[in-house]
Amino acid sequence: MPKAIAVAQQQGGKWWELRAATTVARHWARQGDRRQTHDVLAPVYSWFTEGFDTPTLQEAKALLDAL
Repeated sequence: MPKAIAVAQQQGGKWWELRAATTVARHWARQGDRRQTHDVLAPVYSWFTEGFDTPTLQEAKALLDAL
């Protein structure tokens, strides 16, 4: 697990964890690693129940939809 995600988890920062997971997922998606992209991003994205009009959640959804 990338350090940024681990730090956000330790601090209880779900929004920051989403941002870190989205960045990591974007990298893995560019590498063609669909499984890791999904595995890192889907669990974090599923925590959110509002704010879907924000750029970070929109990007996360777009990455997941592209899988």
